[in-house]
Amino acid sequence: MKKLKERWGISSNFQLVIIFIVFAITGSLSAYLSKPFTNWIGLTKENLGHFYLPIRLIAIFPIYQVLLVLTGFLFGQFTFFWWFEKKMLRSMKLGFIAEWFENKSN
Repeated sequence: MKKLKERWGISSNFQLVIIFIVFAITGSLSAYLSKPFTNWIGLTKENLGHFYLPIRLIAIFPIYQVLLVLTGFLFGQFTFFWWFEKKMLRSMKLGFIAEWFENKSN
């Protein structure tokens, strides 16, 4: 845990526990919301067949990204999760999204 705290720039075990809780809630909530979301946009198992599950997994990604920052905010960890989000987007070669949001906030 010490290496993880150093890597994330965290000093307290309490903050680490809060971060783990946010990750758990966000993962569960995004998986739960992916089915109603895909149904809402008209993507169902009946009209996609075998492609439904991959499409649903792809739909989880943006839901997860938004929920991660929102849940982090609700738990008082917005700064950490905003940093984490930008780092994750940059590692996926989607850093332009993080830069766009930063330019909008300035």
